[in-house]
Amino acid sequence: MIEFLSYGFVQKGLVAGTLVAAACALLGVFLVLKRLSLIGDGMSHVCLTGVALALVTSTQPVYMSVPVVLLSSLGIMKLVQKVRIYGDAAIGIVSAAGLSVGLLITALAGGFNTDLLSYLFGSILTVSAAEAVLCGLLLLVILVLLRLFYRDFTSACFDEPFAKTRGINVSLLNTGLIMVTSIAVVLAFKVVGIFLISALLIIPPVAALLVSRTFRQVLGWAVCFGVISVWVGIYISFLWDIPSGASIILINLLFLSGSYVFSKFGKKSHD
Repeated sequence: MIEFLSYGFVQKGLVAGTLVAAACALLGVFLVLKRLSLIGDGMSHVCLTGVALALVTSTQPVYMSVPVVLLSSLGIMKLVQKVRIYGDAAIGIVSAAGLSVGLLITALAGGFNTDLLSYLFGSILTVSAAEAVLCGLLLLVILVLLRLFYRDFTSACFDEPFAKTRGINVSLLNTGLIMVTSIAVVLAFKVVGIFLISALLIIPPVAALLVSRTFRQVLGWAVCFGVISVWVGIYISFLWDIPSGASIILINLLFLSGSYVFSKFGKKSHD
């Protein structure tokens, strides 16, 4: 373990992974409760377009993907508000469009290469210091927003009609949530890969909901599950030379299984 932590690239990966996992866990709680959890899956597919464009133009995938994903998230909100289709249908439409365009650009550019595959399946040990800083800024923004609008977010999650009667701009909150989630998705594709990002947004919050009694406990447990899974997953990945994304998600699934068992037997015995 000491040797493992002595490597600079491991340290950067752990820092970035910890920050991204905490950010995704906090966002995921609200997404799950608002039944928007598939937004992560949709935006991750759109990321493929950004990554493909970046590799073709020799630019940084993170910087190219952010505007692409933000525009796509706004497209989802416009489809829901203007065209008046259901949120999951809007996510499906944008997701299919993003994936199709990404695959088309990849094919025209000569097919898959090593760089693209690392983004598809995760390569957390190649995270740069700049990307780790961006992850920290993202988490800071999320914490500030929660501090300022905690009551508004919780009210909109549990009773949206009541929140509207209180004068809360639910539409603006939803738009902000989706846009921040989109940025989190972009920063997370180095951690777990494009195809597994949605699991980082969904599994820790669901596991936390099974073992928690209060909303603050849900937020705390979700962050704990996400962060621990990243640390253990990276260590297993380093030890056995397997993809970091897959090992992180498998640890998350173990937490989910344990939470389910606890919800069935542990809570009853405690009561």
